Amino acid sequence: MYYAAAPNEKIEDDTFNHRMYVLENNSDDPLSDNWVDKGQIDTGWDSFALDATIFCLNDTLYYVWAQQDFEIPGHSNIYISKMKNPWTLEGEINMLTYPEYDWEKQGFLVNEGPAVLIKENYIYLTYSASATGIEYCVGLLYADITSDLLDSNSWSKVSQPIFKSSNVNAQYGPGHNSFTVSEDDNQDIIVYHARNYQTIEGDPLYDPNRHARAQVIEWDNIGMPILGEPVPDERWAPNSPRILEDDSDD
Repeated sequence: MYYAAAPNEKIEDDTFNHRMYVLENNSDDPLSDNWVDKGQIDTGWDSFALDATIFCLNDTLYYVWAQQDFEIPGHSNIYISKMKNPWTLEGEINMLTYPEYDWEKQGFLVNEGPAVLIKENYIYLTYSASATGIEYCVGLLYADITSDLLDSNSWSKVSQPIFKSSNVNAQYGPGHNSFTVSEDDNQDIIVYHARNYQTIEGDPLYDPNRHARAQVIEWDNIGMPILGEPVPDERWAPNSPRILEDDSDD
């Protein structure tokens, strides 16, 4: 189980102090108390890091994450490495994407929240960009599954966001997604968070109501994902910038 944590709320080097860690449970029951803290993931340098994900392809385990490089303007870029085991990186570390387009640099220069979807002959890697208000959106990298995934030249980067705010459906700042499949395994599903209002007082990072949503992914005739617009709310969801309080007497 991979997670990020910070020892305090201080902002240093223009960002937070998050680092990445891993827990291991060797039992057959994940609900047991047999979890062991394997410690911090060593990426080779010490800076803001979070949003780790792993995937296995051709019997090789890969680790993908977001981290700050002080030599590159911005808060975080996306990196990839092979893994020696589920808590140790091995070999070279390569950057796959950094904030370079205007839509990745709105409010903050951010590439974060990588998620991986492998389908037929391609591997797709989505990531989130910009500040966490209405600017937040999803970008895409893709590569042939037979290519060297540690080589940044193997990856193609789409020059426009593939998922962004929708005034029509009143959905704002969609991002930080993951992938799953429908119960019959016939449809690919994107799970993400978004707000249903765009007026935010103060820093959007501290604003509540980025609720989880899910929708079906369509595919074009050359195998590229089509996300369209984030779907409208189908049931009530909080739309207030205030955290709702329980008024009950219990």
